Amino acid sequence: MMIIDTHHHLWQYNPVEFDWIDDEMAIIRKSFLPDDLQQTIKGTGIEQVITVQARQTLEETDWLLTLAEKHDFMKGVIGWVPLASPDLDSVLEKYKGNLWLKGVRHVVQGETDPEFILGQDFNNGITLLKEYDLLYEILIFEHQLPNSIRFVDKHPDQVFVLDHIAKPKIKTNEIKDWKNNMYELAKRDNVYCKLSGIVTEANYKTWNREQLQPYFDVVLKAFGPERLMFGSDWPVCLVATEYEQWVNIVRGIISGFSQTEQDQILFKNAQRVYNI
Repeated sequence: MMIIDTHHHLWQYNPVEFDWIDDEMAIIRKSFLPDDLQQTIKGTGIEQVITVQARQTLEETDWLLTLAEKHDFMKGVIGWVPLASPDLDSVLEKYKGNLWLKGVRHVVQGETDPEFILGQDFNNGITLLKEYDLLYEILIFEHQLPNSIRFVDKHPDQVFVLDHIAKPKIKTNEIKDWKNNMYELAKRDNVYCKLSGIVTEANYKTWNREQLQPYFDVVLKAFGPERLMFGSDWPVCLVATEYEQWVNIVRGIISGFSQTEQDQILFKNAQRVYNI
């Protein structure tokens, strides 16, 4: 069975640009490049990948697009562009027609202003994405869900993909508020959700599948197999799990679905959403 990994990163490590990698995550304080990923996915069923930005620079976007052009298994890039810039249109024009740029994202989870995602300049930028056939990936913490729902409602014709199921507080087994907001967000059929970045919201060393199950249950029911996609969040996931282990967990979680529904989650939705 083919699987498309819709969420992984590549980087050439340096401690300044990757200062978010703290001592608990020391295992990933090194470079991760396409050859490393190809070795990692051997035997896992992963045949194609979508590469997601890790730095908020146009240099990063250009670098990832160059790598995708050289590596056939890299089928798309989620880059970064200055969405709040008055010059955004000219920036997007530069990428018009690029076969590998599928969408963009901003690290909203790192913004200190709780109203950032509702900002006028930022939203003006979002309105341009559809003209360039680009989706937008939402990277937030769970407390940012209410404003993110309001944000999505401003753009009913824009395709959105939610990363890491909005990072619920799995470590402390909190679920009620996140669950209610996820069901509300999922009512918008222009929003898709990745089964990625889940294990790293739990305790890196003591998590187990049973602890993750209630969070899987929510997104499986809220979004259904028609709007869910597999993602590894490699190499970040390595602080808590091996790549193949995560693949097997997700396959086990969705094993109760029909083969057609499993195919949707594992590769067909990705083919459609990312135009692969």
